[in-house]
Amino acid sequence: MRKRQPLSQIKLSDAQKEKLNEEIKAFYLDVRGEEIGMIEQMQILELFEQNMAPIIYNKALDDAKRWFGQMMDNMDSDYYTLYKEDN
Repeated sequence: MRKRQPLSQIKLSDAQKEKLNEEIKAFYLDVRGEEIGMIEQMQILELFEQNMAPIIYNKALDDAKRWFGQMMDNMDSDYYTLYKEDN
């Protein structure tokens, strides 16, 4: 089986990792009714950190760019409403 190339990795702080590991543990217990060990928690978090985080990050950048573009379009139209007619 071919090893996948990781996307550019997003680094999380130790506190963020700890919080997310607790979320993973709680999810498995609440939703699946299963206990999950520390190693499994870390493996799941690494999977998300390496493969999904860059995709989500890029999506957020695209959303911010789209929002900023809309704001600039609004500013452009507002700018031209300030023009006075030449007489």
